[in-house]
Amino acid sequence: MDVAVWAAYLGAGLGAGLATIGAGIGIGNIAAAASEATGRQPEASGDIRTTALIMSALIEGVALFAVVTCFLLQGK
Repeated sequence: MDVAVWAAYLGAGLGAGLATIGAGIGIGNIAAAASEATGRQPEASGDIRTTALIMSALIEGVALFAVVTCFLLQGK
């Protein structure tokens, strides 16, 4: 196997893994902040939940884009 092909596979795997880890950390931080905010102001829980879901969706979108980009670059 050519070294360039091996390096492309390794880079794609590492990039996809780092994107997934980053998304997990980001969503964990959002969940922690939303839980704390709900504990401080229970009457605003609906607004907090909505904002947390929107932010989680944006993070997942960026992570998905990064993973797809890694796998597309793997084939080049």
